Amino acid sequence: MATRREIFQQIYRAAREVYCTGGETFDDGEARQIAEMILEARGITRNMLLVEPMAEAEIADIDAIIEDVYNWRPVQHIVGTAEFAGMQLKVNGDVLIPRPETEELVEWIVAETAPGASILDVCTGSGCIAIALQRAVKLSRVSAIDISREALAVACENARSYASDVCFMEGDALGAFAAMFDERFDVIVSNPPYIPEKDRALMRPNVTRHEPSLALFVADNDPLVFYRAIARQARNLLTDKGKIYFEIYELLVEDMVAMLRAEGYDDIVVRDDFRGKPRMICARLCSTVR
Repeated sequence: MATRREIFQQIYRAAREVYCTGGETFDDGEARQIAEMILEARGITRNMLLVEPMAEAEIADIDAIIEDVYNWRPVQHIVGTAEFAGMQLKVNGDVLIPRPETEELVEWIVAETAPGASILDVCTGSGCIAIALQRAVKLSRVSAIDISREALAVACENARSYASDVCFMEGDALGAFAAMFDERFDVIVSNPPYIPEKDRALMRPNVTRHEPSLALFVADNDPLVFYRAIARQARNLLTDKGKIYFEIYELLVEDMVAMLRAEGYDDIVVRDDFRGKPRMICARLCSTVR
């Protein structure tokens, strides 16, 4: 049987070796965080490591964990959950792992949305946006669609865990999804696929090997295909004062603004994320378009 410190060091060394490859600038804290998250999920908290590092401990699947780390399996998949907006949501290879910038998008929407709003989340994935909005915007009515039945199963499980009554439906963002709804929405939000295939090689294997390509990548010749389709369908779904919000690719901001204007939107606002990158956009439908 090993000590807590020895178990931590095994995982930490594996994470450090893996995430240091490829000439990337590496933050040593990332490897430590990965090791701490895995141990905490197995009942060994950071405080326990600090107070009694030499206490004996046993993790039956430590060899499998080390192998997962070496295979670039995301730590959120290893522990089975990801933190988002104060929740611990189930994640697996069928859904994207929620990111901090998506949480910032949710915070922006919450700050601008009145109680009782009707909200639609397109390309919901794990359900993180829809569930967080339903919990934060009082008396809100939230619907969400995704083309992946596997993703919807994860989203529904997450909703049940937080007694959320989001209405999840199977729907194609590139199809006529507006016909699925009889109501209009005060808010439409989406974090759709937006990374051009040519940029796949620039990304870490923990993303490209283990997260769903369907939710990440688009063709190089039309990276705005999902945004345009959703913005066009939203013209038939937004209320008179409704807003559309997107998480966006920082390299396509000018193209996004131009596309939204071409589709009949104004009052366009772009916001930076916590890293200072333009990653969020909001717009209203021009009154002349209605």
